[in-house]
Amino acid sequence: MPPILCLAPREAVQIRNLKSAIRNLHYDCHVDPQLVSALETLALALGLGMLVGLQRESVHSRIAGLRTFGLVTVTGALAGLLAPTFGPWIAVTALVAISSFAILGNMLALRDGDIDPGTTTEVAMALMCLVGIYLSTGARLESVVLSAAIAVLLQFKSRARRIVEQLGEKDIEHIIRFALISLVVLPVLPDRDFGPFDVFNLQRTWLMVVLIVGLSLGGYIAYKFLGAGAGVLLGGLLGGAVSSTATTVSYARRSKGQVESSGLAAAVILIASTVVWVRVLVEIGIVAPGFIAWALGPFGLLLAVAIGISALAYLRQRKSAPELPEPENPSEMKSALFFALLYVVVTIAATWAQQAWGEPGLFAVALVAGMTDVDAITLSTSQLVAGGRLDADEGWRIVMAAVLANMLFKLGAVALMGSRRLLALVASASAVVIAAGVATIAFWP
Repeated sequence: MPPILCLAPREAVQIRNLKSAIRNLHYDCHVDPQLVSALETLALALGLGMLVGLQRESVHSRIAGLRTFGLVTVTGALAGLLAPTFGPWIAVTALVAISSFAILGNMLALRDGDIDPGTTTEVAMALMCLVGIYLSTGARLESVVLSAAIAVLLQFKSRARRIVEQLGEKDIEHIIRFALISLVVLPVLPDRDFGPFDVFNLQRTWLMVVLIVGLSLGGYIAYKFLGAGAGVLLGGLLGGAVSSTATTVSYARRSKGQVESSGLAAAVILIASTVVWVRVLVEIGIVAPGFIAWALGPFGLLLAVAIGISALAYLRQRKSAPELPEPENPSEMKSALFFALLYVVVTIAATWAQQAWGEPGLFAVALVAGMTDVDAITLSTSQLVAGGRLDADEGWRIVMAAVLANMLFKLGAVALMGSRRLLALVASASAVVIAAGVATIAFWP
């Protein structure tokens, strides 16, 4: 018999009352979730503010430091939490108050003889107040990322100056020109299809230009910082990022007059050509994310083969320090317009060839286009696959054929401009990659 049944009725009632009281006590002690969330928000605001304040404290800011920035961010978060009850003006009032204190602190610094106190700390204070208000809306991840970015930006002031000085006026002009073609020109272009086969779209075409110029500009900036003292590996990587064809031509010419440098030239050329496989995968992934699943396997195989061959060439020349050729400015409008024209021509030719001759016609276009520029045929083919006009299994084979054709073109440049020893080294290595590529196109399931 259960023990409860052995108790007297009065005792059993007392036990039931005790259990009910315990349950009620549990419910009464339950913490309000909104209170917990508010406390977490304020604690996180304090931590983020102190993070930025720590940086300001380290540079001996006279206006605000560790404690002040913590209080500023908490003020913003508290104002944001109170806004649903008291209205949005409380958040505006908090921001105005913080800005006023920052101005007052600046005026005191001027009175004490600091004739150039700057405005960085004041702007940071107002921004961290806004971060606190933003945090109160529930945007915790965004607030953390933004606060970390502010702290990093404040910390790297001296390094930023050195970077600007090292780039030079022309390089900054290149970056501004890229901003012009990507942020000003791109948005105003019409987004509609017209022209032969309805494949010409001004905005989409210029977007491809922005993509290619951006990739090349990244390699160009890396060259400006690392090119002068680059080793063989870095020299090949930078050369491939900027232009593998230009790198091949430059080193081929150099080997003609300096035969002893043929081994070094071959290593740089092969590494630069290996980067092309990575660049193609990046372009496919950006333009047609669904296409990358089909291309990753076969292109990964060819990339592994190219890396293996390049590694052998690198191990023989790794102690050398080649001087990279000065790359052309990738943001020049003339170059951008030429690529846009080439992309349109290749896209129209590929569509026409597909309708006229099917897959063989596309391969013919890929082989011809690949001789001059792999990017254009890669982007146009990816667009066809993304638009459902071309099967993905055919698409990666066409792009791979273009890359192999580009390797043959560069091999021809080496034969015309380079030494015989360089030709032998590059031809033997390229033959392995080309053979592997042809076999992959023919037998990949």
